[in-house]
Amino acid sequence: MSPAPPLCVVGIGADGWDGLPAASQQALLRAEVLIGGPRQLALLPGDCAGERVPWPSPLRPAVPGLLAAHTGRRICVLASGDPMFYGIGRTLTETLGAEAARLRVLPHPSSVSHACARLGWPVEDTEVVTLVGRPAENLIAPLHDGRRLLVLSAGAGTPGEVAALLRAHGFGPTRMRVLEQLGGDREALTEGTAADWAHPPADPLNVIALDCAREPGAPRLSAVPGLPDTAYEHDGQLTKRHVRAATLAALAPAPGELLWDIGGGSGSIAIEWLRAHRACRAVTVERDPVRAERIARNARALGVPALRVVHGPAPAALDGLPTPDAVFIGGGLTAPGLLAACWEALPPGGRLVANTVTLESEALLADWYRRHGGDLVRLAVAHAVPVGGFTGWRQAMPVTQWAAVKPAGPVPQPESPSLPQENQER
Repeated sequence: MSPAPPLCVVGIGADGWDGLPAASQQALLRAEVLIGGPRQLALLPGDCAGERVPWPSPLRPAVPGLLAAHTGRRICVLASGDPMFYGIGRTLTETLGAEAARLRVLPHPSSVSHACARLGWPVEDTEVVTLVGRPAENLIAPLHDGRRLLVLSAGAGTPGEVAALLRAHGFGPTRMRVLEQLGGDREALTEGTAADWAHPPADPLNVIALDCAREPGAPRLSAVPGLPDTAYEHDGQLTKRHVRAATLAALAPAPGELLWDIGGGSGSIAIEWLRAHRACRAVTVERDPVRAERIARNARALGVPALRVVHGPAPAALDGLPTPDAVFIGGGLTAPGLLAACWEALPPGGRLVANTVTLESEALLADWYRRHGGDLVRLAVAHAVPVGGFTGWRQAMPVTQWAAVKPAGPVPQPESPSLPQENQER
């Protein structure tokens, strides 16, 4: 059986056919099937005689069937700019799996490269946020005073949507520049600030450059755990700022890892786990429906709308969830089987952190500490408050925290400890 012909992916820009290098042009001329968006297909000359197939909508579910329908033919897929930068290239590699080796990618300069060239911004110092097929709230977490951001637009209305979001989050003074049809004959630039943005919808093919500027007095949200308690909508069920920072340090998020947040409350632990890196993932489990809805609102307001909220009691609600890299238990520790179910779900090297303020749960954590080791600590925080005309300390309820890493093999169970001799004699 002859091997399947290579599947070629060609990046094309607003400059169309004339902007393509010879290798890309030859691949398109030889193709028997040309797959792409209507705008991209319209950029090809009549010399490209292959059958033209526009992408259906929704695109991703249609990819396997579309490729299978043209098995054995020379296929060329068109992509905007660099196919491997938020482009169709990723979808194709994931679809092909073991066959991805036959994928040949011929990139074109991306819109990010074009934009940075026009603006004089070093690409390596420029953060990119895509809103193509994603909620606009994804832009919130990267907003920091003095930061430069490039936003990949979902369409003509995205600049207006971005301006409104910036105003709502205290970044009205941000300078906005909308770069349209980059690299083409109709390239254009529109600018203003988010506060006074009143321009009509842009060309659908646009990129937004932001010089972030925060309004005086607007909330400042750090890039590290321990956001102010006032950043959250809550009913009192909130892991407070200083304990939250210590808890995230014990959970130790890393890019790509998945957290289970059990007893989500306001969602603060899962939200700040997600804010640690854009590749982090999290599921929060909350049995109270009002709190579950509140968690989703907090996640959107703090720039991590991808947080998955599962409504239901644990451990039953844990069934079917993907394997976690870390588990945080902030409520319901005494629920039968919960701690055991979370420990069992973790792979070797996974982390479990549990917080409590009750004696009953503290006794449970002390027992697990005796059996599995780890760190058992008590976190106590006091705040200075007025006492008459003076200042004194007000102690918050101390939090007992157990943190442990699951070992690769079974842990020998210690024998029940004997009491010291002086206690045995009493």
